[in-house]
Amino acid sequence: MATLLLGPVVIYLLAVSYYPIVMNVWTSFHQGMLNPTVESQFVGLANYESLFDNSSFWNSLKVSLLYVVISVPIELVLGLGVALLVNRQFRGKFVAQAAILFPWALPTIINARIWQWLYHGEFGLFNDILVRVGFFEEPFAFLAHPQIAFASMLVVTIWKTTSFMALILLAGLQSIPEHLYEAADMDGASKWRQFRDITLPLLKPTILVALIFRTLPAFQAFGLPFGLTGGGPGEVTTTLVLFDHRLTFTQLAFGEGAAGATVITLIALGLSLIYVVTLYEPEVR
Repeated sequence: MATLLLGPVVIYLLAVSYYPIVMNVWTSFHQGMLNPTVESQFVGLANYESLFDNSSFWNSLKVSLLYVVISVPIELVLGLGVALLVNRQFRGKFVAQAAILFPWALPTIINARIWQWLYHGEFGLFNDILVRVGFFEEPFAFLAHPQIAFASMLVVTIWKTTSFMALILLAGLQSIPEHLYEAADMDGASKWRQFRDITLPLLKPTILVALIFRTLPAFQAFGLPFGLTGGGPGEVTTTLVLFDHRLTFTQLAFGEGAAGATVITLIALGLSLIYVVTLYEPEVR
Protein backbone atom coordinates (compact mmCIF):
# COMPACT_ATOMS: atom_id res chain seq x y z
CA MET A 1 0.00 0.00 0.00
CA ALA A 2 2.83 2.40 0.85
CA THR A 3 4.49 1.72 -2.51
CA LEU A 4 1.18 2.20 -4.29
CA LEU A 5 0.57 5.56 -2.61
CA LEU A 6 4.11 6.88 -3.00
CA GLY A 7 4.53 5.65 -6.59
CA PRO A 8 2.76 8.57 -8.34
CA VAL A 9 4.64 11.13 -6.26
CA VAL A 10 8.00 9.50 -6.99
CA ILE A 11 7.20 9.33 -10.72
CA TYR A 12 6.17 12.99 -10.67
CA LEU A 13 9.40 14.05 -8.93
CA LEU A 14 11.52 12.01 -11.33
CA ALA A 15 9.79 13.53 -14.35
CA VAL A 16 9.51 17.15 -13.20
CA SER A 17 12.57 17.62 -10.96
CA TYR A 18 15.30 15.02 -11.36
CA TYR A 19 15.12 14.37 -15.10
CA PRO A 20 15.53 18.08 -15.99
CA ILE A 21 18.49 18.31 -13.57
CA VAL A 22 20.20 15.31 -15.13
CA MET A 23 19.53 16.62 -18.66
CA ASN A 24 20.86 20.05 -17.73
CA VAL A 25 24.13 18.57 -16.45
CA TRP A 26 24.34 16.38 -19.57
CA THR A 27 23.74 19.40 -21.82
CA SER A 28 26.50 21.34 -20.05
CA PHE A 29 29.05 18.81 -21.40
CA HIS A 30 27.78 19.07 -24.98
CA GLN A 31 27.29 21.59 -27.74
CA GLY A 32 24.39 21.67 -30.18
CA MET A 33 22.13 19.62 -27.89
CA LEU A 34 19.06 21.80 -28.45
CA ASN A 35 19.86 22.95 -32.00
CA PRO A 36 18.10 20.74 -34.58
CA THR A 37 20.38 22.00 -37.39
CA VAL A 38 23.64 21.11 -35.62
CA GLU A 39 24.80 17.67 -34.56
CA SER A 40 25.45 17.56 -30.82
CA GLN A 41 28.94 16.70 -29.70
CA PHE A 42 30.64 16.01 -26.41
CA VAL A 43 33.00 18.87 -25.47
CA GLY A 44 33.87 17.97 -21.90
CA LEU A 45 34.52 21.01 -19.72
CA ALA A 46 34.74 23.44 -22.64
CA ASN A 47 31.42 25.10 -21.77
CA TYR A 48 32.57 25.62 -18.19
CA GLU A 49 35.90 27.05 -19.34
CA SER A 50 34.11 29.46 -21.67
CA LEU A 51 31.75 30.44 -18.85
CA PHE A 52 34.59 31.12 -16.41
CA ASP A 53 36.45 33.16 -19.04
CA ASN A 54 33.41 35.43 -19.40
CA SER A 55 33.87 38.60 -17.33
CA SER A 56 30.09 39.11 -17.26
CA PHE A 57 29.74 35.83 -15.38
CA TRP A 58 32.04 37.00 -12.58
CA ASN A 59 30.32 40.39 -12.44
CA SER A 60 26.88 38.77 -12.15
CA LEU A 61 28.20 36.39 -9.46
CA LYS A 62 29.46 39.38 -7.48
CA VAL A 63 26.11 41.15 -7.89
CA SER A 64 24.18 38.07 -6.71
CA LEU A 65 26.42 37.50 -3.69
CA LEU A 66 26.21 41.17 -2.68
CA TYR A 67 22.45 41.00 -3.15
CA VAL A 68 22.27 38.04 -0.74
CA VAL A 69 24.82 39.28 1.80
CA ILE A 70 23.19 42.71 2.14
CA SER A 71 19.48 41.97 1.79
CA VAL A 72 19.02 38.71 3.74
CA PRO A 73 20.49 39.87 7.10
CA ILE A 74 18.50 43.12 6.94
CA GLU A 75 15.33 41.18 6.13
CA LEU A 76 16.01 38.79 9.01
CA VAL A 77 16.46 41.60 11.56
CA LEU A 78 13.47 43.61 10.31
CA GLY A 79 11.35 40.46 9.98
CA LEU A 80 12.18 39.45 13.56
CA GLY A 81 11.22 42.92 14.77
CA VAL A 82 7.90 42.81 12.91
CA ALA A 83 7.22 39.27 14.18
CA LEU A 84 7.86 40.33 17.78
CA LEU A 85 5.50 43.29 17.38
CA VAL A 86 2.58 41.39 15.86
CA ASN A 87 3.05 38.51 18.31
CA ARG A 88 1.96 40.79 21.17
CA GLN A 89 -1.64 41.03 22.32
CA PHE A 90 -3.38 44.14 20.96
CA ARG A 91 -6.63 45.11 19.27
CA GLY A 92 -6.56 44.35 15.56
CA LYS A 93 -3.76 41.81 15.94
CA PHE A 94 -5.05 39.45 13.26
CA VAL A 95 -5.64 42.30 10.82
CA ALA A 96 -2.03 43.40 11.33
CA GLN A 97 -0.77 39.86 10.78
CA ALA A 98 -2.69 39.66 7.51
CA ALA A 99 -1.52 43.13 6.42
CA ILE A 100 2.17 42.30 6.67
CA LEU A 101 1.69 39.68 3.96
CA PHE A 102 0.59 42.23 1.36
CA PRO A 103 4.08 43.04 -0.01
CA TRP A 104 4.91 39.35 -0.25
CA ALA A 105 1.58 38.52 -1.89
CA LEU A 106 2.27 40.86 -4.80
CA PRO A 107 3.77 38.97 -7.78
CA THR A 108 7.41 39.93 -8.21
CA ILE A 109 7.06 41.34 -11.71
CA ILE A 110 4.08 43.51 -10.71
CA ASN A 111 5.98 44.65 -7.65
CA ALA A 112 8.94 45.56 -9.88
CA ARG A 113 6.76 47.58 -12.25
CA ILE A 114 5.11 49.49 -9.39
CA TRP A 115 8.48 50.48 -7.94
CA GLN A 116 9.80 51.28 -11.41
CA TRP A 117 7.16 53.99 -11.66
CA LEU A 118 7.85 55.19 -8.12
CA TYR A 119 11.54 55.56 -9.04
CA HIS A 120 10.81 57.08 -12.46
CA GLY A 121 13.22 59.90 -13.23
CA GLU A 122 10.55 62.24 -14.58
CA PHE A 123 7.11 61.14 -13.39
CA GLY A 124 7.98 59.14 -10.26
CA LEU A 125 6.37 59.79 -6.88
CA PHE A 126 9.71 59.89 -5.07
CA ASN A 127 11.08 62.56 -7.36
CA ASP A 128 7.89 64.60 -7.07
CA ILE A 129 8.05 64.58 -3.26
CA LEU A 130 11.80 65.23 -3.04
CA VAL A 131 11.61 68.14 -5.50
CA ARG A 132 8.59 69.67 -3.74
CA VAL A 133 10.29 69.63 -0.33
CA GLY A 134 13.44 71.09 -1.83
CA PHE A 135 15.70 68.05 -1.31
CA PHE A 136 16.36 67.91 -5.07
CA GLU A 137 16.42 70.87 -7.44
CA GLU A 138 15.47 68.63 -10.37
CA PRO A 139 14.31 65.01 -10.78
CA PHE A 140 16.93 62.34 -10.19
CA ALA A 141 17.12 59.16 -12.30
CA PHE A 142 17.43 56.56 -9.54
CA LEU A 143 17.50 53.52 -11.82
CA ALA A 144 19.86 55.08 -14.37
CA HIS A 145 22.59 55.95 -11.86
CA PRO A 146 25.19 53.13 -11.52
CA GLN A 147 25.79 53.71 -7.79
CA ILE A 148 22.11 54.12 -6.91
CA ALA A 149 20.38 51.50 -9.07
CA PHE A 150 21.66 48.53 -7.04
CA ALA A 151 20.72 50.19 -3.74
CA SER A 152 17.28 50.98 -5.17
CA MET A 153 16.79 47.31 -6.05
CA LEU A 154 17.81 46.32 -2.52
CA VAL A 155 15.17 48.64 -1.06
CA VAL A 156 12.50 46.96 -3.15
CA THR A 157 13.48 43.40 -2.24
CA ILE A 158 13.77 44.26 1.47
CA TRP A 159 10.34 45.89 1.41
CA LYS A 160 8.82 42.87 -0.31
CA THR A 161 10.42 39.95 1.52
CA THR A 162 10.71 41.25 5.09
CA SER A 163 7.08 40.22 5.52
CA PHE A 164 7.93 36.69 4.40
CA MET A 165 10.67 36.45 7.02
CA ALA A 166 8.27 37.88 9.62
CA LEU A 167 5.65 35.23 8.80
CA ILE A 168 8.07 32.34 9.29
CA LEU A 169 9.56 33.82 12.47
CA LEU A 170 6.08 34.55 13.84
CA ALA A 171 5.22 30.87 13.52
CA GLY A 172 8.38 30.06 15.47
CA LEU A 173 7.57 32.60 18.19
CA GLN A 174 4.08 31.19 18.67
CA SER A 175 5.53 27.71 19.21
CA ILE A 176 7.59 28.83 22.23
CA PRO A 177 5.80 27.80 25.47
CA GLU A 178 4.46 30.80 27.36
CA HIS A 179 5.30 29.30 30.76
CA LEU A 180 9.02 29.84 30.05
CA TYR A 181 8.48 33.60 29.97
CA GLU A 182 6.28 33.43 33.08
CA ALA A 183 9.02 31.58 34.97
CA ALA A 184 11.60 34.12 33.78
CA ASP A 185 9.38 36.98 35.01
CA MET A 186 9.14 35.33 38.41
CA ASP A 187 12.94 35.06 38.52
CA GLY A 188 13.24 38.77 37.72
CA ALA A 189 14.75 38.36 34.25
CA SER A 190 14.60 41.49 32.09
CA LYS A 191 12.92 41.49 28.68
CA TRP A 192 16.32 41.63 26.97
CA ARG A 193 17.56 38.62 28.92
CA GLN A 194 14.38 36.71 28.11
CA PHE A 195 14.93 37.50 24.44
CA ARG A 196 18.59 36.47 24.58
CA ASP A 197 18.24 33.33 26.69
CA ILE A 198 14.79 32.05 25.71
CA THR A 199 13.58 33.51 22.41
CA LEU A 200 16.75 33.35 20.32
CA PRO A 201 17.89 29.83 21.33
CA LEU A 202 14.43 28.33 20.81
CA LEU A 203 13.98 30.30 17.59
CA LYS A 204 17.24 29.05 16.06
CA PRO A 205 15.63 26.17 14.05
CA THR A 206 13.05 28.60 12.64
CA ILE A 207 15.79 31.11 11.78
CA LEU A 208 17.61 28.33 9.91
CA VAL A 209 14.50 27.59 7.86
CA ALA A 210 13.89 31.28 7.20
CA LEU A 211 17.47 31.88 6.08
CA ILE A 212 17.47 28.92 3.70
CA PHE A 213 14.04 29.76 2.29
CA ARG A 214 15.10 33.36 1.70
CA THR A 215 18.74 32.96 0.65
CA LEU A 216 18.03 30.56 -2.19
CA PRO A 217 15.42 32.79 -3.91
CA ALA A 218 17.63 35.84 -3.28
CA PHE A 219 20.62 34.18 -4.93
CA GLN A 220 18.42 33.08 -7.81
CA ALA A 221 16.75 36.49 -8.21
CA PHE A 222 15.42 37.05 -11.71
CA GLY A 223 11.98 38.69 -11.76
CA LEU A 224 12.93 41.79 -9.76
CA PRO A 225 16.06 42.85 -11.70
CA PHE A 226 14.38 41.86 -14.97
CA GLY A 227 11.27 43.93 -14.30
CA LEU A 228 12.85 46.83 -12.38
CA THR A 229 16.11 47.64 -14.19
CA GLY A 230 16.53 45.03 -16.90
CA GLY A 231 19.95 44.36 -15.39
CA GLY A 232 21.17 47.89 -16.04
CA PRO A 233 22.57 50.41 -16.16
CA GLY A 234 25.26 48.37 -17.83
CA GLU A 235 25.51 45.21 -15.72
CA VAL A 236 25.21 46.85 -12.30
CA THR A 237 22.04 44.93 -11.39
CA THR A 238 22.54 41.86 -13.57
CA THR A 239 22.18 38.88 -11.26
CA LEU A 240 23.60 35.44 -12.03
CA VAL A 241 20.26 33.99 -13.12
CA LEU A 242 19.49 37.00 -15.31
CA PHE A 243 22.94 36.65 -16.92
CA ASP A 244 22.35 32.93 -17.51
CA HIS A 245 18.91 33.64 -18.97
CA ARG A 246 20.43 36.05 -21.50
CA LEU A 247 23.24 33.62 -22.28
CA THR A 248 20.78 30.79 -22.94
CA PHE A 249 17.78 32.42 -24.59
CA THR A 250 19.25 35.57 -26.16
CA GLN A 251 22.67 34.35 -27.28
CA LEU A 252 21.34 30.77 -27.71
CA ALA A 253 24.48 29.37 -26.05
CA PHE A 254 22.63 26.39 -24.60
CA GLY A 255 25.75 24.50 -23.53
CA GLU A 256 27.19 27.46 -21.64
CA GLY A 257 23.75 28.26 -20.27
CA ALA A 258 23.41 24.73 -18.91
CA ALA A 259 26.87 25.03 -17.37
CA GLY A 260 25.81 28.30 -15.76
CA ALA A 261 22.66 26.70 -14.36
CA THR A 262 24.73 23.85 -12.90
CA VAL A 263 27.12 26.31 -11.26
CA ILE A 264 24.18 28.27 -9.80
CA THR A 265 22.75 25.06 -8.33
CA LEU A 266 26.07 24.08 -6.76
CA ILE A 267 26.58 27.53 -5.22
CA ALA A 268 23.01 27.54 -3.84
CA LEU A 269 23.66 24.08 -2.34
CA GLY A 270 26.88 25.37 -0.79
CA LEU A 271 25.09 28.33 0.79
CA SER A 272 22.46 26.01 2.26
CA LEU A 273 25.16 23.74 3.71
CA ILE A 274 26.85 26.73 5.35
CA TYR A 275 23.59 27.59 7.12
CA VAL A 276 22.98 24.00 8.19
CA VAL A 277 26.51 23.52 9.55
CA THR A 278 26.40 26.88 11.34
CA LEU A 279 22.92 26.78 12.87
CA TYR A 280 21.89 23.13 12.99
CA GLU A 281 21.85 21.53 16.43
CA PRO A 282 21.25 17.78 17.04
CA GLU A 283 18.78 18.49 19.86
CA VAL A 284 16.34 20.10 17.40
CA ARG A 285 16.36 17.09 15.10
